[in-house]
Amino acid sequence: MSALVLIILAIVIFVVAYLTYGRYLAKTWGIDPARKTPAYELEDGVDYVPAKTPVLMGHHFSSIAGAGPINGPIQAALFGWLPCFLWIVVGGIFFGAVQDFGALFVSIRHKGKSLGEVIEENIGKRTRILFTVFAWLVLLLVIAAFGDIVANSFVGASYGGSASNGSVATASLLFIPLAILFGFLVYRKNAPMLIATVLGVVLLAACVAVGLIFPLNFSKNVWIGFVFVYIIIASVTPVWILLQPRDYLSSFLLYFMMAAAVIGIIGATIVNPESTTFQTPAFVGFHVGSSYLFPTLFITIACGAISGFHSLIASGTTSKQLSSEKDAQMIGYGSMLIECVLAVISLIAIGTLSVDGTQAAVQESLGLSSISPTVIFGTAIASFFETIGFGAAAVNATKTIIMLAVSCFCLTSLDTGTRLGRFLFQELFAGTNVGKKLKLDNMYVATVITAFFGFVLCLAGYSKVWPLFGAANQLVAVPAFLALAAYLKKIGRNNKMLYIPIVFMACATISSLIITFKNNIVAIAGGATGTALFTDVLQDVIIVPLVVLAVILIVDGAKVLFGKKAA
Repeated sequence: MSALVLIILAIVIFVVAYLTYGRYLAKTWGIDPARKTPAYELEDGVDYVPAKTPVLMGHHFSSIAGAGPINGPIQAALFGWLPCFLWIVVGGIFFGAVQDFGALFVSIRHKGKSLGEVIEENIGKRTRILFTVFAWLVLLLVIAAFGDIVANSFVGASYGGSASNGSVATASLLFIPLAILFGFLVYRKNAPMLIATVLGVVLLAACVAVGLIFPLNFSKNVWIGFVFVYIIIASVTPVWILLQPRDYLSSFLLYFMMAAAVIGIIGATIVNPESTTFQTPAFVGFHVGSSYLFPTLFITIACGAISGFHSLIASGTTSKQLSSEKDAQMIGYGSMLIECVLAVISLIAIGTLSVDGTQAAVQESLGLSSISPTVIFGTAIASFFETIGFGAAAVNATKTIIMLAVSCFCLTSLDTGTRLGRFLFQELFAGTNVGKKLKLDNMYVATVITAFFGFVLCLAGYSKVWPLFGAANQLVAVPAFLALAAYLKKIGRNNKMLYIPIVFMACATISSLIITFKNNIVAIAGGATGTALFTDVLQDVIIVPLVVLAVILIVDGAKVLFGKKAA
C-alpha cells in the first residue's frame, strides 16, 4: 500500500463524513444558532468566557490531541495496517466524533455543566456520583502520566535526555508569556484576529528558533516541580489570559506538523515511491502473541478513533466558551476528524519503517537501544524530507519541532485535565455539609487537592496502573453516550445512532478489564514475585470496582432509555 494513497483516501472520507453525517447529527439533534450559549448566559470572566471560533477550535483541538493519536496507531500496528485504518475511519466517524460533538451539545443544553451533572439530571444521582468519582480518578492518572511525559520531554542532554529536549523546554517556557500577550491583545485591546494571529505565529517560530540555540538543562525532578506549579496556576487563571490563547497558538504547531507530514509523503513518493510504501502487512491475524484483535485494538487506538477523555474536555471547558451552537459541529465533530487524520499519519509512520509493525523492528533497524512512538513518528516524517533532499540540519529541526508539538499538546492536555479535575471535585462536594465546612467546593482548594494527588501519583509510579488507563478512558465514553441518549429521548429526538457505540464500547472495555484480570491471576498463580506481584495484585484490586462501576452505569442508563429513571 502506498502511503500517499492511504492519506488521500482518509482525508476524502473524513471530509465527506463531516459534510454528510456531521450535518445529519446537527439537524437530528436540533442545533439552533439562535439559542444563547452558556458562555454568554453565565459569563464570569474565569471559566465562562465567550471565545472567538478559531480560538476555541484551537483550544479544543490542542486539548484532545496530546500524544494519543500518535502512540495508539503505532502500538496497535502489530495487527497490520488495515484493521488499524478501518477502526480509525469507522471509529472516528461513528464513535469518536459523535461522542465529542454529543458531549459538547448536551453540555451547552445544560448551562455548560460537566457530564456528571448532566448525568444526574437525565439518569440519576447515584450514577452521577459514581461517574464523577471515577472520572476524577481517571484525570488524576492523566495528570500524573502527562506530568511525567512533559518533564521527560524537557530533560536536557546531561541529565539523560538530549539537546533537542532542552530546546523543547526553552521554547515551551517562552511560549507561556507569548500566549498571555496574545490574549491581552485580542481580548483587552481588541486587536484584529488576523493581525494578532500572524504576529503570534511569527513569535511562536521565534520561540522555536531561540530554543534550538539556547536549550535549557535541568533535571527531571526540577521539571516535574515546575510543571505542577504551572498547572495549579494555569487551571485557576481566567481562560482568556492563558488557556484560550496558548491552545490556539499551539494548534498551529500541530497544523504545521500535519501539513509537513503530508507534504513529506507527497514529495517522497514523487522522488522515490518505495520510501513511502508500507512494509507492514495489511493484516497479521486476530491473535498476535498474547494480544487479541478484540478488544486490544479498540482500546489501544483511543484518541485516534474514540477517547472518553474528549467528552470530559468538550463538556468541561469547551462548552463554557462556545459562542454559538452553529460552531458545535465544527469544533466537536470536526476536531475529532482532524485528529483521525493525524492517527492515519502515525499509522503511515510505523507502516513505512517497520516490516512487522512493531516498535522493536524499528528499534533494530535504527540501531537504537530504546524507542518511543514519538521518536518513530518524528523519524518517519524526517526521513520523508531526507528522501526529498533536505539536509541534516533541516531533518534535525523537523524532529525537534515534532517533539515540541507533542510536548505542547501534552502540556495543554495536562492543565486542561487539571481544570477539569477541579470542576469535578467542586461538583462532587457542592451543596454538601462537608464541602462547605472544609471549603472543598472552593476552586483554589479543589485545584490544589487535585494537583497534589496527581503529583503524588506521578512520583509514586503511575506506570504500575497505567496499563488500565486505556480501558478506563474508553469506559468514560459509555456514560457520555448514555447521557446524550437519555437527553435526546427526553426532548423527543432520535437517539438510535448511539445504541451501537454504547454496546460496542461497553463490551470492549469490560472484556479488556476481564482479560487483564485473568492474565494477572495466571501470573500470580505462576509464581510472580516482587514488583511484578505487587503490580498484578494492585491492578486486579482496581479492576474489580471498575467492572462493577461499568455494570451499574449501564444498568442505570438502560433503565432510563428503556424503562424507569434510576435512583
